[in-house]
Amino acid sequence: MSESGSRIFVGRRLAALPIDAVWHSPLSRAVRCARIIGAHLPWATVREAPELADHVPHVPAELPSEWAPFFDGYDAEEAAVGERQAAALTARFARPAATETHEVLVTHAYPVAWLVRDALEAPPARWLGLNCGNTALTAIEYRDGTAPTVLLYNDMGHLPPELRWTGFGAGTRP
Repeated sequence: MSESGSRIFVGRRLAALPIDAVWHSPLSRAVRCARIIGAHLPWATVREAPELADHVPHVPAELPSEWAPFFDGYDAEEAAVGERQAAALTARFARPAATETHEVLVTHAYPVAWLVRDALEAPPARWLGLNCGNTALTAIEYRDGTAPTVLLYNDMGHLPPELRWTGFGAGTRP
C-alpha cells in the first residue's frame, strides 16, 4: 500500500462527517495529504494555515536525558521562534468557534502533540513523547464554558495493520 493510499483511508473515514474546512501545513507532504482528503469532502474548503508548519513548540529548561541529543545545538533564538509558532497555533485553532464548525488540521507530530498538551492543560514539557502515527486521527472538541475534550488521540483504526505505527520505533504494538 502506498503512502497516498493511507491518506485515502483518512478521506473515506472523514467523508461521513460534516467537515467544514481542511487546513494544512505549508509543507508539501501536508499539502498533498489535504488535497487527497479534500477530494473525499468536496463541500469543504481546503486551505493552507502557516500555524500548522512543523516546529518544536517548547524547549524545556531542564531536558530529560533521553531528549538531550534531539535538542543538541538548538539555540535560544530557535526556541523563541518555536514558542511564537506554538502560541500562534493555539491562538488560531485551540478555541471555541463563534458557530459550530468541524475542521480537519493536516499537520505534523509536534503541532499535534502541542495541541493535545494544551487541551489537557499539561505543563509545556509534556508535549515530548506524545508521538503520532502517520495519518492517525486526533480529535479535540472545544465548546464555550467548558474545558477542551480530547475525543481521540492517535487513532489509526481506519488503516490496515501494515500501515499502522509508521513513524514509530520498533516495539510491541496493540
